[in-house]
Amino acid sequence: MKKKKLLLVMVLCAMTLSLTGCTTLLKDGKGKAVQNPITGQNLPKNILCQPKEEKTLEVYKKHKVDIKELPKCENFVPASGGYEGIWTTIFVKPLAWLIIQIGKFVKNYGLAIIFITLIIRLIMYPLTQKSAVQSENLKLAKPELDKLEKKYKNRQDQESMMRKSQEMLEIYKKYKINPMSGCLYAFIQLPLFLAFYEALNRLPLIFEEQFLGLHLGTIPMTGIMSGKIYYLIIVVLVGLVTYYSFKLNSGASMSGDQAKQMKMMTNVMTIIIIVSSATISTAIGLYWIVNSGFTILQNLFVKRRRKNDGKVSI
Repeated sequence: MKKKKLLLVMVLCAMTLSLTGCTTLLKDGKGKAVQNPITGQNLPKNILCQPKEEKTLEVYKKHKVDIKELPKCENFVPASGGYEGIWTTIFVKPLAWLIIQIGKFVKNYGLAIIFITLIIRLIMYPLTQKSAVQSENLKLAKPELDKLEKKYKNRQDQESMMRKSQEMLEIYKKYKINPMSGCLYAFIQLPLFLAFYEALNRLPLIFEEQFLGLHLGTIPMTGIMSGKIYYLIIVVLVGLVTYYSFKLNSGASMSGDQAKQMKMMTNVMTIIIIVSSATISTAIGLYWIVNSGFTILQNLFVKRRRKNDGKVSI
């Protein structure tokens, strides 16, 4: 049974990697990414619709990107541009169209990003909640798992290993833990989150809009360097939600060297994400903040249930 689940995870992983399209960056003759002269954003080559800003249009014309065949963003539909593979046709384009429609309705594409991020998280809530519950139940089982490790610490014979495995399975059963389910939940929800991220990258109209005084196309570093220090708020918020999200999901069920390694890895990842947030568009930063913020609230809710019930049930 375990082998079948492991095989399923591997298949899902392979499917995700093979189906996932990537935003193709516009590059100059030297192979360097071409940036928007105003916002500092790396411009995507495979945009889904026509930009409106004159300077952006000039950049695309200069690099011989034919955008005349593309529809205007307000006229974009999922069938625009024809069939572009399973990933783009089924996931990316419909989400791009939804972003445009909600943006039209609420009159602001920053709000559209927030609303659609929340909609996606609510749709995926049953899966992400199960993953959070698994994590909390694993923390509850930690004392018994630690005792089991001590019990068989110096016993490496086959019979002892079999007994250890059986006792571990009993503990997992007691606390309703399925070690493979967390991976399965992650791979099931991953395509939708990646598709939304790519749809954001390939819609020029998003990066031509503003939200709460912030230009969605501007990367925080460019804003700060031009004297607009308030763009630092994006980097700070990304750092805070990333830190607390990792902290809530930290390996509290681990001990000793494993816990230290996990802590070091999460700290390094947090630093990398914070630095990266200074070089990505404000729109993508906004998406990250809302998405991670939802994760934090969800995990806090699960933790509260854990304190009230003693054991979290799925």
